[in-house]
Amino acid sequence: MTTNTPPSSDNNVESNLRPAPDALLQTIAEYVSNHNIDSDEAYNTARNCLIDTLGCGLLALRFPECTKHLGPIVPGTTVLHGARVPGTSHVLDPVTAAFNIGCIIRWLDFNDTWLAAEWGHPSDNLGGILATADYLSQVAVANGKPALTIKDVLTAMIKAHEIQGIIALENSFNRVGLDHVLLVRVASTAVITKMLGGSIDQIVDALSQAWVDGSSLRTYRHAPNAGSRKSWAAGDATSRAVRLAMITMKGEMGLPSVLTAPQWGFYDVQFKGQPFTFSRDFGSYVMENVLFKISFPAEFHAQTAVECAVILHQEVKERLNDIERIEIVTHESAIRIISKKGTLANPADRDHCLQYMTAVPLIFGDLIAEHYEDDFHNNHPTIDQLREKMVIKEDKRYSEEYLDPNKRSIANSMQIFFKDGSSTSKIEIEYPIGHRRRRAEGIPVLERKFARNLQTRFPHGKCQKIVALCSDQQQLEASPVNEFMALFSIN
Repeated sequence: MTTNTPPSSDNNVESNLRPAPDALLQTIAEYVSNHNIDSDEAYNTARNCLIDTLGCGLLALRFPECTKHLGPIVPGTTVLHGARVPGTSHVLDPVTAAFNIGCIIRWLDFNDTWLAAEWGHPSDNLGGILATADYLSQVAVANGKPALTIKDVLTAMIKAHEIQGIIALENSFNRVGLDHVLLVRVASTAVITKMLGGSIDQIVDALSQAWVDGSSLRTYRHAPNAGSRKSWAAGDATSRAVRLAMITMKGEMGLPSVLTAPQWGFYDVQFKGQPFTFSRDFGSYVMENVLFKISFPAEFHAQTAVECAVILHQEVKERLNDIERIEIVTHESAIRIISKKGTLANPADRDHCLQYMTAVPLIFGDLIAEHYEDDFHNNHPTIDQLREKMVIKEDKRYSEEYLDPNKRSIANSMQIFFKDGSSTSKIEIEYPIGHRRRRAEGIPVLERKFARNLQTRFPHGKCQKIVALCSDQQQLEASPVNEFMALFSIN
């Protein structure tokens, strides 16, 4: 039996001519491979970022909802030259270790932040970087070769920060419903492939795999679905990066036009057909300008509002029942991401609620991680009573200066009005203590935060030893990664 097949036409076939790699993949790969970081400020900030991030992870180990996610996938698994998870006795393969480290880093929403068209937490990349560096260092030492040093880790951090942050400057993933942990996966994949010895071509291939994975929906950060996935999503992303880098180093092919392919590429499928835009080259800008969450474990758009509430606490603590309304003036991003009313279902919901994060310090004078827990919330009905009295307004200047590259403020103001017609003064704070403009004020507070967090996990003598090492830039940079990680392990 024969059939008649009509001749092909150009409209019915796709070109199978394999294109050159997308320009962004090539640019990132060349940056990771060849760019020399010569900024002392970037390395010093990266050191502070490293210790703050590890401290946040240690503090998270106090919370069972976090620690239930830790350890090997299969209980009892042992791994030769496995990567250590700080503050624990876990020794894991680098993929699983990256998830564990990423999970503890992000659990309390207390590590660094980058705010631009897209938001994110660049130190989330440390999960994959540190796990890979520890594994590679132990293998090297076992074979009589030198370990990687902490300077190698800091360099990888600076470059991962830069990749994530520069893409985020003008390209909003949240406006198309996608989550920023995609950028963690991309940035981690690039620097980890380089750490594994990857060439420029291999980094391009690995990056294409990171983009083709697409992006999770950010619905787990917003009402009505806000929940604990937001606390392990970055760990998942940086862990996936380790896996993709390792697959690539085994020879897996890339997808060169993963971003630009018509109909099937990332731009057309997930970014409404719009290519990314860029206003600056990759360097060390992001690390130098990163925001530290120093005082409060709170979503960053609320940091200055919480500072305002702490200032007003003394004036209002005896008059809480007399409050008629609380006016909070903020910027558009805060309104879009964290302004909520109604029942807050879990801790992850509460630490992304502007009204909750400001009500607590108005009542108690502080905001700590335990204030988000169910037991605390359920025992203090005044919190929700104050939430109901809050009026949220936008100041267009705040919104404009939030996006201004020369300012990047995160401004909030607060004023409280009482039933008798009196009011407090209006408290306005435009730059949080973790901002680059307040570094001199902020770094001593960050160092005290790190010391406190160490004390939640280690004896006094070990804390002193770690603080002494981490306070010395040159000594820390020269430290072998495997020895550094051993300091943070519990045997």
